[in-house]
Amino acid sequence: MPKAYVFTRYGGPETEALVDLDRPVPGPGQLLVAVRAAGVNPVDFKLRSGYRRPGESGDPLFPAVLGNEVSGVVAEVGVGVTGFAVGDEVFGNTATGGYAEYTLLPAQVTAHKPAALSFADAATLPVAAATAYDGVRQLGLPEGATLLVTGAGGGVGAAAVQIARASGLRVVGVASDGKKDFVESLGAVHVPSGPDGLAERVRAAAPQGVDAVYDLVGDRTLAEAATLLTDRAKLVTAGASPEAVAELGGARVARARTAAVLDALARLVLDGALNPHVTRTFPLDRAGEALRGVEDGHALGKTVIEVAG
Repeated sequence: MPKAYVFTRYGGPETEALVDLDRPVPGPGQLLVAVRAAGVNPVDFKLRSGYRRPGESGDPLFPAVLGNEVSGVVAEVGVGVTGFAVGDEVFGNTATGGYAEYTLLPAQVTAHKPAALSFADAATLPVAAATAYDGVRQLGLPEGATLLVTGAGGGVGAAAVQIARASGLRVVGVASDGKKDFVESLGAVHVPSGPDGLAERVRAAAPQGVDAVYDLVGDRTLAEAATLLTDRAKLVTAGASPEAVAELGGARVARARTAAVLDALARLVLDGALNPHVTRTFPLDRAGEALRGVEDGHALGKTVIEVAG
């Protein structure tokens, strides 16, 4: 039976296990994919801990497979699916979890993987890079404007910096001192993290001011960053709840979740404008270790689980 890394109830790492599961069967509009690589994201451990995305209700069926983004090869095509065939290389968001040898993808939001794009890089795009892309587009800044990105050293943050730079924006990136060189290598001006005195540090780094904030941290960092804006409509977050950012006059990132976004991200990678920065890879039987590295909050760039191939 195929292997999958799951959580068996809400809680901490003690709820996780590598288990045998039946191979999924694609329903109408779905693809069964043999997973080659799975991206690891903070949302993975948050969901395990009981977090629910806005609008979601009800508990998952346990055991629930961890992971939300994969790349792989189509193994079976569900009823009503067009544009895909067995053997196609694809990437997208999962319907049944990504830390697994097989998973289901909704065909409408799955993209064909270009041959020149590695499976590892492709697996990082549907969650982190797509969230970054959606947020930068939502802000709609003109070329030459200045964007502040908090949490610039993580998976979403690093992608947001690069996508913004490719759009002709100046970027100030907030990250720990240990990520200074990394953030600067992406083309951003580095500002040390920490909510105390953040606004003053940003003003020193960008005396012309900032035109928008893309927050990936939330809490006090979000509140402090908001004080730098005269137009709070230019405040978006993927690091705080809708209620928390609404109190400050901003909004959550509105996710597009389309194959067109994935195609655009693949082009950015192939054009050299976006480097997914896969810094650590793990086999499926070390998925727990991979997740711990992200959960401790110190991961640099992206972590990927290589399942096969």
